[in-house]
Amino acid sequence: MSAIRRRALLGSALALPAIQAFAFPERPVRIISGFPPGGLNDIVSRAMAQALTPLLGQPVVVENRAGAGGGVGATAAARAAPDGHTLWMGIVDTQAINPTAYRNLPYDPDRDFAPISLVAKFPFAIVVGPAQPRIRNFQELIAATRAGPEAVNFASWGVASTSHLAMERTLRHFDARMLHVPFTGQAPAMQAIMASQIDSMALPAGGGEQLVRDGRTRAVAVIAPNEIPLFPGVPTVRSMGVPLDSGLWKAIYAPARTPAPIIARLNEAVRQAMTAPAFIEVVRLQGAVPEPTTPEALGEMQRAERQAWGDVVRATNAFVE
Repeated sequence: MSAIRRRALLGSALALPAIQAFAFPERPVRIISGFPPGGLNDIVSRAMAQALTPLLGQPVVVENRAGAGGGVGATAAARAAPDGHTLWMGIVDTQAINPTAYRNLPYDPDRDFAPISLVAKFPFAIVVGPAQPRIRNFQELIAATRAGPEAVNFASWGVASTSHLAMERTLRHFDARMLHVPFTGQAPAMQAIMASQIDSMALPAGGGEQLVRDGRTRAVAVIAPNEIPLFPGVPTVRSMGVPLDSGLWKAIYAPARTPAPIIARLNEAVRQAMTAPAFIEVVRLQGAVPEPTTPEALGEMQRAERQAWGDVVRATNAFVE
């Protein structure tokens, strides 16, 4: 055998693993959501799964792993095989708040995940339910708290969650206090408001719109840079002097050590998925627009958000044992 022929055969053998590495995906892909069915994370995860399926050529399914402020799902995703067949729908809570709030967090957002792309930033609405029929606007909500720290209560989807800390930060600006009642997810908290068990809540605008649709529940403020179409005429907390204009962001990750070619493939697919009309409509109904990014940009944003929300956790002593 000639030297040239031997080198050609050796080159083909060395190239084979690389070719096989690009045979992705080889089986169904799952997106882990760290919250129960019915909430915003579940809605967006399922819309993403539907849009990704034709792009990846394999079924993409959603697996709900609720608990510990999204930590149960995050831990499961972090420990999954780094082969691109398990994705994680991370949110500001799991990627930026939990590292400060939880004393013994079993995962590290920077070390255990490979960023793929931001999905969107979702504005919050502060709503008041039928349990407080006399509260018609934000000023009356604050006035009602003057009767005592338990005169009015508010729900969240967990201690140190975005919904908890966004409300606490807003209340602290007015030197007001409410009784905090945490739930295991957005959906059960919304149900409690409609059942007159809970007075108010800061939640994603799409969920807030669902609550106010029948006219019994009122949106009294939004947490966004500007007024949003879902709630025309409802003031922003920034317009009332609260230096807070961000609600909830969601992003797609893979387990750390997922090969770079697979991350690039997934970033391309996720960016394409976010142009699907059905996905755009789901996000629009939540008061947001898709915001695809590079993996590097998502990593930088996560680190900045981790510092900003960590400061809020420390200021409100919202630690979880």
